Amino acid sequence: MKKNLLIYSMAVVVALVFASCGGSKKNDNKNNTDSTQQESATIKNLKDASVGETTASTKYAEFAKKAKEEGYLSIAKMFEATSKSESIHAQNHLKVLEGLGVTFEPKADTFSIGTTLENLTAALEGETYEVETMYADFIKQAEVDKEDKAVQTFTYAIDTEKKHIKLYQSAIDAVNADKEKSLAAEYYVCPKCGFTYDKNDVKENCELCGTSKEKFYVIE
Repeated sequence: MKKNLLIYSMAVVVALVFASCGGSKKNDNKNNTDSTQQESATIKNLKDASVGETTASTKYAEFAKKAKEEGYLSIAKMFEATSKSESIHAQNHLKVLEGLGVTFEPKADTFSIGTTLENLTAALEGETYEVETMYADFIKQAEVDKEDKAVQTFTYAIDTEKKHIKLYQSAIDAVNADKEKSLAAEYYVCPKCGFTYDKNDVKENCELCGTSKEKFYVIE
């Protein structure tokens, strides 16, 4: 009887130990899952953003060719500058991904090419979406995930896209008023953050990241 009682007591103790370990493991798994979900959200956003910027860069390069065909030489330069800017954003996003241990090769989505006015309108709509929705949401998520480098690259992009909105709107107004030649025909792009200037507002140092004007890409 005593022997049976001893065996029973030992079985109860073992069961309690396993139950305790199982509960701890379950909690650990939950914490790991939560952490992975938070990390993967920003990683997914970085991937999506790199695809978006790669597409924009490719698209604007084609828009520049179309503008040249139609005789809009100043707008062609503008599109060449914004194409370069978007490629810098894409590379910045990829560098952050690499820092997180993720290798990714973005491929441009398909897009259509219309008249220069149609292309400007499409570009304006795309930049407006990025500013008001996409990057605004991505920055909030990166802040939640405490991914400071992701916040930085998204911030460089959103602030630059705000400038692109102004450039495209000015170009649309100029085309509608038949005053395309009034637009700047020389542009500068910061190699670090992608911020875009025309010859009338270029600074000695980038207003976003402080990079010297001497290092800017010049499109003329």
